[in-house]
Amino acid sequence: MTDIDPEDAKLVTLARSVRARNGAAEGAAVRDLDGRTYNASTVALPSLKLSALQAAVAAAVSSGALGLEAAAVVTDADGLDDVSVQAVRDLTQTGPVLRADASGEVKEVR
Repeated sequence: MTDIDPEDAKLVTLARSVRARNGAAEGAAVRDLDGRTYNASTVALPSLKLSALQAAVAAAVSSGALGLEAAAVVTDADGLDDVSVQAVRDLTQTGPVLRADASGEVKEVR
């Protein structure tokens, strides 16, 4: 599955970058309604656990984003975590949520 919007492909690139930089299990990036992007990796602290997608959504919301256009997650998992996808759906009902592998190949679009 390689036929995606160029702007969504940029989200995959950002998600790959943050995952690699932090050596995290997952990396994610989201784009808000103004075109600004936010990225994050998995948070695994004793007192706080967030998926990369939840962390990216939290970064967007804490920066004032009122909605999202799209999201991407880079992970080795075979599917998207429903709870994490719901964080995106809280801000968009129709925006795509892409799951890509470490090479950046998109495996799933919700």
